[in-house]
Amino acid sequence: MASVLDNKRVAFVTGATSGLGLAISRSLLDIGYIVYGAGRRQQPPDLPQDFIYVPTDVALDESVNKSRDFVLSQESHIDLLVCAAGFGISGSIEDTSIDLAKAQFDVNFFGTARVVCAFLPSMRQHGRGRIIIVGSIAGKIGMPFQAYYSASKFALEGFVESLRYEVRRFNIEACIVEPGDFKTGFTGSRQKIMTPESPYYDQFERVIGVQEHDEINGLDPAKAGKKIAGLAVSKHLPTRLTIGPFFERFAVWIRRLIPDAWFEVFYRMYYRL
Repeated sequence: MASVLDNKRVAFVTGATSGLGLAISRSLLDIGYIVYGAGRRQQPPDLPQDFIYVPTDVALDESVNKSRDFVLSQESHIDLLVCAAGFGISGSIEDTSIDLAKAQFDVNFFGTARVVCAFLPSMRQHGRGRIIIVGSIAGKIGMPFQAYYSASKFALEGFVESLRYEVRRFNIEACIVEPGDFKTGFTGSRQKIMTPESPYYDQFERVIGVQEHDEINGLDPAKAGKKIAGLAVSKHLPTRLTIGPFFERFAVWIRRLIPDAWFEVFYRMYYRL
């Protein structure tokens, strides 16, 4: 059944019930999108009528495909796909089990891949569309004691670069957004894998203290929502866009210019390693 609001643009946003995903959804609603918001949490309260909550677990093929089928049964197509679902684990590489590392990738990386693959056939048939993947500055600079989170975001960088080449002929654009620190519930929901018995414990406590301070004092997520909604209606999508506090954006820029050894010295000093 086609939407009675065929003149409106349609977006499917994962991770839409909290954090950046929710901020993106709100901003898309503000500029006239119908938003199908996917998430595992309870539907956020006080959202406008054009937000349609779709319970979705991006780690499960069946759940993703069911959500796609529901959206496409209501709309003739989607114009925009935003993949913002993700979570974080922290701890030393040595102390993190491979099962936990796989779970990190199953949501952050493979969850994104599942959603993209689910919606691409419809976007190809429609003959246009935009895909925005929410990565992280941690996908540009490896974070101490967040190795598997960083690795999952690094993987998205290559995924998006490859995707852009493949879908260009179908008039589909793709972009990765690399947020720095924003004040969301991400800090409180991070899973910490560390015990006082670990040889890394004291170092971990110092580093995570700095990281959480930066997160708690980060920017308003509404700013990220508006920036990403702006990408949705821009003339063309860039390959990537770094957003967040100036110091963090500067770190990403300077990382490309100075030798690795110099940057490692700077990072060790910043995190007191």
